[in-house]
Amino acid sequence: MYLENLVFDAVEPQRLGRFWEMVVGGERLTDEPDIFETRLTVEGGPVLDLCFQRVPELPSEPLRFHLDLLGGTSQGAEVERLLALGARHLDIGQGDVPWVVLADPEGNPCCVMEDRAAYVDTGPIAALPLHSADPDRDAEFWSWLTGWTDAPGVAPRTLRHLSLRGPLLELCPEREPKGIAKNRLHLDVRLEPADDADDVASGIAERGGRELHPDWGDLPWRVFADPSGNELCVLPARS
Repeated sequence: MYLENLVFDAVEPQRLGRFWEMVVGGERLTDEPDIFETRLTVEGGPVLDLCFQRVPELPSEPLRFHLDLLGGTSQGAEVERLLALGARHLDIGQGDVPWVVLADPEGNPCCVMEDRAAYVDTGPIAALPLHSADPDRDAEFWSWLTGWTDAPGVAPRTLRHLSLRGPLLELCPEREPKGIAKNRLHLDVRLEPADDADDVASGIAERGGRELHPDWGDLPWRVFADPSGNELCVLPARS
């Protein structure tokens, strides 16, 4: 198995997808009315596809998963670049912090980060902070699911691609338990040809996750929740 997609729910997939494509310098894969996909390739590290799928409206639940963007010594210039692309400043009660909080064109928060030693070789996305009820438990879950391994960071647990390149997956203590609304942003994992889908489903359950059965029609992938309730999809192996 390997981590393949960062998936955004979007009211306007093309508008949001083109914004993020310019933010990360992605390579366009799909541009259709209901889905937009762009590829981020980290040299010597992971390949991650940013996918934007149409939904009728965005959920109102507080965001549990967002993107931290590389700013570093060019933080001010990066903020100005994103504002010119269509971002805006956002106050989420962050107070006096060294990073800058912005909203993308559909209001999803993202942070332009200050210089940190842990962000060497991340590429344009420095980190993927994910809310967790138990960071130690969830780090073990996500490490098993993606093959990513423990890495230095500021979160209670941080995972990274085995190359030690690309973004950090940060398991951050949640402020409140996951509600019933679907996360706006989630991760997709792709099976390898040797992986058995039912065995993977059993492994997810054994590690505290569960399979979900949303009424979304006949899908070629399976939908799960991690032990803290964050949605994820397991995609079939490519033929």
